[in-house]
Amino acid sequence: MKMVRLPTAFVPLVDAAPLIVAEEMGFAREEGIALDLIAAPSWSSVRDMLAFGRVDAAQLLSPVPVAMALGLGGVTQPVSAVSVLSVNGNVIGVSRALEDRLRASGYGFDFHDAAGAARALVAVADRPLVFGVPFPFSMHVELLHYWLESSGLAEKGFEVRTVPPPLMVRALAEGDVDAFCVGEPWGSAAVEAGAGALLLPGKAVWSFAPEKVLAVRTDWAETEPHLLGKLMRAVWRAGRWLDAPGHRTSAAEILAQKPYLDLPSEVVDRALSGRLTISSHAEQRLVDGFVAFHEGAANFPWRSQAKWIAHRLAGRLGLNEAQARARAAEVFRSDIYRAQMASTGADLPGASEKLEGAIREETAVASRKGGLLLPPDAFFDGRVFDPDRI
Repeated sequence: MKMVRLPTAFVPLVDAAPLIVAEEMGFAREEGIALDLIAAPSWSSVRDMLAFGRVDAAQLLSPVPVAMALGLGGVTQPVSAVSVLSVNGNVIGVSRALEDRLRASGYGFDFHDAAGAARALVAVADRPLVFGVPFPFSMHVELLHYWLESSGLAEKGFEVRTVPPPLMVRALAEGDVDAFCVGEPWGSAAVEAGAGALLLPGKAVWSFAPEKVLAVRTDWAETEPHLLGKLMRAVWRAGRWLDAPGHRTSAAEILAQKPYLDLPSEVVDRALSGRLTISSHAEQRLVDGFVAFHEGAANFPWRSQAKWIAHRLAGRLGLNEAQARARAAEVFRSDIYRAQMASTGADLPGASEKLEGAIREETAVASRKGGLLLPPDAFFDGRVFDPDRI
């Protein structure tokens, strides 16, 4: 069988795993395609490679397709998020100087209490803090703003500064940023380098945040639906394999290879297991579901999640919120997902939107096969986002 090669861009992060595993474990080959995986140094380069046709598909930060649809960032090529690649997987960390002040104040690095962590930072911050993030339009930025604005730390003022993930450790060590929100393994890399400590997982702010999406140009999705289906199914099967018990060690070894993350496999394993080393004191914290690739309809592109992103962007940047939400809903393509996943046996949710933040415990919802359970998706402050009633 002749393989169709699909150039696909990614940033070397743990949550690129579905693309890497799809190729390495043969799920792409089973669909008659081969993924030419191209590692990119920054999110702007990934976005541009996709927008200008250098690649057919890409791992993208979930807010990027929404931002492009809203005319933000200077690149407006229509892009569709056809599935979610990963949920959660970020960490918030602080510099050694902030870590020392927090410890001196008696803070115990609970790692689960977002409100308590913010109060502790308020108590020790003697000036506006500078937070490093990988890209201006990212879940990192949205989680930080939501956390800081909902906790009172924003009253002291803060700055969010863009730092490419591979440079985050150096920026923290050299004092260019006081803290960061970044995807693994770069938080663990900061700990390994002695540059800082981990304060919170992103999951502590929003317990089921769509982190990365599988994105394609909208015109490509329309002209190559057969190829798109092959790609989506291969990646879906890779996500299912990643979340299955017993595959973690193998997955860590695959991701750790030089063409991908080029790190010791034990560092990669921290994110996959959720057992993170949070400081140079070798303290560990366990975070169930630190990153998810399949379970709980993790791959479904909920239009309500796109609307939440648009709501946050519009409110902060002064855009028309109703128009922003409407455009965002067209970007997360639950219609394409339903059509292409029908043959996989995936239990698809009956609705394409939901109340974000309303699920406090595992809950059964209407679905095609009647067996779908959605995990908790609460925000740390208990608020609920209704996509139709702001």
